[in-house]
Amino acid sequence: MSRPALSLDLADARQIIAAGERKAIELGIPYNIAVADAGGGLVAHVRMDGAWLGSIDISIKKARTARFFDFNTGEIGKLSQPGGPLYGIEHSNGGLITFPGGVLIKSGGEVVGAIGVSGSSVENDHTVAQAGADAYGK
Repeated sequence: MSRPALSLDLADARQIIAAGERKAIELGIPYNIAVADAGGGLVAHVRMDGAWLGSIDISIKKARTARFFDFNTGEIGKLSQPGGPLYGIEHSNGGLITFPGGVLIKSGGEVVGAIGVSGSSVENDHTVAQAGADAYGK
């Protein structure tokens, strides 16, 4: 799969993950942090010491889910509730994650990738993911 012209690369992913790790350390929680490029491909993943093994897959799927649909995963979750317009979407694309912790990363209004984080409550997951996304380009 080729990457779109404007996409995250490994250096970007390292910067984003480092910011997520700083927030995770501040919270005192070990995390899995994944970064996907504009094409939805995994660029990098880190499992902090002590982070749940089961959260590896979840963090990667959160990043991919956000990028595949260009919504933060928490927003997709709201739309995928019973009776909602996206009900059942989590069963597509080999499995998606529709709860918070996947956040889009943009540059000049264009989506360049996403971060996915898993390891605690969905509120904390989103906080760590947002810290990583906010660090892009700084």
